[in-house]
Amino acid sequence: MNKSDLIGAIAADADVSKAVAARMLDSFVERTKRLLRRGGSVSITNFGTFELAKRAARTGRNPGTGDPIKIKAKRVAKFRPSKNLNETL
Repeated sequence: MNKSDLIGAIAADADVSKAVAARMLDSFVERTKRLLRRGGSVSITNFGTFELAKRAARTGRNPGTGDPIKIKAKRVAKFRPSKNLNETL
């Protein structure tokens, strides 16, 4: 499922236009990004939690040459599914 498929499904389920569903989805994505940037998290009951994690600096390999390269530390978004979602799957 891609974004336009998801927008169509949301529009059908919520009985709203695709334009309204697109704005709702875009709003959710933007608010989630803003919260994660500030170090917060987004928890959705019976679905899961989006949170920010720190990935430590490490040494990797250039796949073309095999030479070692330094990979900088960075912050990454992670999703932790809820117990309910895991049981459903």
